[in-house]
Amino acid sequence: MQSMAIVVRDDSYDKILTPLAFAYLTATEGTQVDILFVNWAVKALSVEGAAALRIDGRHGAEEEMVRAGVAKAGLPTEIHDVIKALKATGSVNFYACSLAGAIFGVNEGNLIPEASGIVGAAWFLNEKALKADHCQYF
Repeated sequence: MQSMAIVVRDDSYDKILTPLAFAYLTATEGTQVDILFVNWAVKALSVEGAAALRIDGRHGAEEEMVRAGVAKAGLPTEIHDVIKALKATGSVNFYACSLAGAIFGVNEGNLIPEASGIVGAAWFLNEKALKADHCQYF
């Protein structure tokens, strides 16, 4: 696989960790990965938003156990640190959806430096997803 496009919409810690793991596994094999963060997930591309990610819902009380498992697996426990590691592969781009950014307060002023920018969803679909060998939605 040469390229993969991922759309992420959920912002809970465990639900955002999964697509990032897929991105890491494929990027380390040489796949170019482009990720669009939409809806609540766009907040993960801001420093404050990434730091605020927690496990949501019925597994919320098990967050400490999950983070300990993530550390035991050798991964960083903070999402921003995972994003930094992915960016360091040189094969992963992170994009904030412009509409989601406008709704959830993510803009050029608070975007993490690892992000490739704020783009329209149609641009991402036409320029990244349509041309990718594989697409995933989380």
